[in-house]
Amino acid sequence: MKKHILAAALTLSLAGHANAADDAFSDTQKAQIGEIAADYLRAHPEILIEMSQKLQAQSQEKQRAAAAGAALENQDALLNDPTSPVLHPKGDVAVIQFFDYQCIYCAKVAPTVEQFIRQNPDVRFIYKEWPIFGSRWPASVQAAKVGLSVYKDGGADAYHRYHAALYATGHNEGKLLDEDIRQAAVKAGVTARQKKRLRQWAPRWRKITRWQNASAFRVRPLSS
Repeated sequence: MKKHILAAALTLSLAGHANAADDAFSDTQKAQIGEIAADYLRAHPEILIEMSQKLQAQSQEKQRAAAAGAALENQDALLNDPTSPVLHPKGDVAVIQFFDYQCIYCAKVAPTVEQFIRQNPDVRFIYKEWPIFGSRWPASVQAAKVGLSVYKDGGADAYHRYHAALYATGHNEGKLLDEDIRQAAVKAGVTARQKKRLRQWAPRWRKITRWQNASAFRVRPLSS
């Protein structure tokens, strides 16, 4: 009986029918329902956990919907920005990765991403430097700027070497060093003249603003 009363009370509350609840119960009944609800929740705290999980799932779904909307609105910038490094440009499906070199989750998936790129030469892979941790760890911004400068001067293969070299350091979450960045640029084949321009390159990575996480992938079909 208590469970049914609690369910009715929660249903009315969650549905936003506070006025209906006021009309349905007297003050004494509402006080009794409150006591029953409190007792039941203390005896069954898993209900609160379940409700919290549902709210979290709803929030995540809203974020996914917002991200999908942003992708559609900015499709041309996602697929055709000349400053974004691209591997396999003739692929008929595009995978777009947003990442920060200091993101530990990006680092964990890096080997899987490399394997995917090797095994799928028919997929266009687009890198989006996304130094979301730059305000906390300035090396994130510097690594992104150098990477895009490497791409501009040396092309996709040079950028790919730079990208892989940075993740190979295993340095993330504030541990990435300027020396790591310089060494990765050397491995990419950056010349002495090019090094002078590395800090002058001003990338455009904030065109799309509705991604909250450093690590994100988007998959887009491409028309022939």
